Amino acid sequence: MPKIVSVGTAVPKFALNQETVVEFARELFSHSYSDIERLLSIFSNGNISKRHFVKGLDWFKENHSFEEKNDVYIQEAISYGVRAINNCLNNESMLHEAIHLDEIDAIFYISSTGISTPSIEARIMNKLSFSEHVKRIPIWGLGCAGGAAGLTRAFEYCKAFPEHKVLVLTVELCSLTFQRQDPSKSNLVGTSLFADGIACACIVGDLVEFNNKITCPSIIDTLSTLMKDSEEVMGWDIKNDGLYVVFSRDIPTIIRTWLHTNVQKFLLKHNLSTNEIDQCIFHPGGKKVLDAYEKSLQLSKDKLKSSQTILNLYGNMSSATIFYVLKEVMEKEAQKGDTGLAVALGPGFCSEQVLLKWED
Repeated sequence: MPKIVSVGTAVPKFALNQETVVEFARELFSHSYSDIERLLSIFSNGNISKRHFVKGLDWFKENHSFEEKNDVYIQEAISYGVRAINNCLNNESMLHEAIHLDEIDAIFYISSTGISTPSIEARIMNKLSFSEHVKRIPIWGLGCAGGAAGLTRAFEYCKAFPEHKVLVLTVELCSLTFQRQDPSKSNLVGTSLFADGIACACIVGDLVEFNNKITCPSIIDTLSTLMKDSEEVMGWDIKNDGLYVVFSRDIPTIIRTWLHTNVQKFLLKHNLSTNEIDQCIFHPGGKKVLDAYEKSLQLSKDKLKSSQTILNLYGNMSSATIFYVLKEVMEKEAQKGDTGLAVALGPGFCSEQVLLKWED
């Protein structure tokens, strides 16, 4: 089966602790809510201590047009995308030898927080020495589910081309979608939760001979599921001055009901139960989302430790977040013989599941 042999991240340079962001939100939104102090409790109750952004806090105190924000997206996506690719292909904790850029056969580019034509991976190919014949597969609009979906598409590609090496690059600059003039509670929740993150994974087919420093996970199977007539659960409203977050309060309830059945069905196909999953690579959409995972799937808190760690240190980085969790698990937690399950939810409303096995 196709194998994930390396993961690299690129962390934006501006780190802000949650207390600093609370003061910013208090100053900005206090005139919009009579109960602002009660609403600001979502910042302290979200189990997030720090987040990273491509711009400093002063930048967000000014108004910016959609064009200006998108120009920053393109510039920073290229810069940090290059770093994530290099960190993936030169990850000394996972690889005995670096993977050369000209060995890569395809790039899946995943994002939902900016627009670019030509797409970002094409612009990166002009910065790095990839082969000119690399296949480019940009995927836009899957939001938080995008990272897991990228692994699914790479899995399918490597089954078709078992001699190939593939990159999945996720770039999410969620901070650039912040709307100073939007008094909605969805915007306030987004301000408390979302952050910028960039990550890259390398997946290889069965015919690629590879010797890693650590035991790496093979992708055993995947499942993509769409909940019909659920467009309003999560996504963007696209307006003249940019992207406005759509974030339903029903998401934890959906996890406890719809996702529970979905996961059980997927695992039953492989004669597995959640009790037999050693490594949970779950997208930490927020504290309530993690709590819903724990309760609906009857998981111990220890099973979600890596997801909680990433949420605490980085916040919700949309599609890139699950790669941060995967890197944490691969480098620190997983052992030979472990079975893993990656789960992420996104606009549609949809879920992506990836079954993993750590084996030689």
